[in-house]
Amino acid sequence: MKNQNILKRLALNEDLNFLLTNRVPRAALTRFMGWFSRIRHPWVRDASMAVWRAFTDIDLSEARKSSFDSLHDCFVRELKPGARPLDRRPQVLVSPCDAIVGACGRIGEDPGAQVFQAKGFPYPLSDLLGTDARGRAGIDTLRGGSYATLRLTSSMYHRFHAPGALTLEHVTYISGDTWNVNPIALKRIERLFCKNERAVLHCRLGDGTPLLIVPVAAILVASMRLRAVDVALNIRYRGPNQLPCHAVYDKGDEMGWFEHGSTILVFAPPGITLCEGVTSGQNVRMGQALFSLV
Repeated sequence: MKNQNILKRLALNEDLNFLLTNRVPRAALTRFMGWFSRIRHPWVRDASMAVWRAFTDIDLSEARKSSFDSLHDCFVRELKPGARPLDRRPQVLVSPCDAIVGACGRIGEDPGAQVFQAKGFPYPLSDLLGTDARGRAGIDTLRGGSYATLRLTSSMYHRFHAPGALTLEHVTYISGDTWNVNPIALKRIERLFCKNERAVLHCRLGDGTPLLIVPVAAILVASMRLRAVDVALNIRYRGPNQLPCHAVYDKGDEMGWFEHGSTILVFAPPGITLCEGVTSGQNVRMGQALFSLV
């Protein structure tokens, strides 16, 4: 336990953390981790999970399975039925994932629709969403709306779900870098979310209200899977960036998963606000109230 606490304190040192997770060959390390985490040999699995536990407070008591074939198998674990109760009030949109709430609030009404990744570090949605017609149209509908940054740590449940009854109409995949997305990097790298691998999920609620969900990948996790798109979106992906689809979800239905911890950004138009009490630094679980429809 003493050695574990020492390792955690080292991981929390900002300069050391930034050096170890960003000043390295990020893409090569991410590709290696993707291969290594899938090794099914018991010795490799047990040793890598022991190292993982040394740096995190992972809790597997809610996992559907009690044993795992590999480190990757544990990363993308499913939960026991009922482990995440849903707020079923029709006027509420729930958190799509387990997370720590980062920057959140009102979307700017300026031409770029400015939001924040951290205090003092703004970025325009025009940089995040891409330059295609859908991205430009999305900005026009979101000005003056609300947003929330949801950071998944490495020990959390990594699957994400529909925040309400909705239809996924289109996915825009934007290739990019693999910077770490922890608070230390967000305070040092400008427009970080606009630099990293990401997918823009263009959704529409049952009444036609648009909603954008943007999973952002990071170092060791530049890979995400969507139920509606039968390919892995990662740094090896060389397919089309525009992926039309039509997938209907009820509130709480699984939409996809990360292959490690990362971030999900949710953007809602005017008429949808953050629920009272949702603040930066708060821990939320999938299914908890996040936005409220006015």
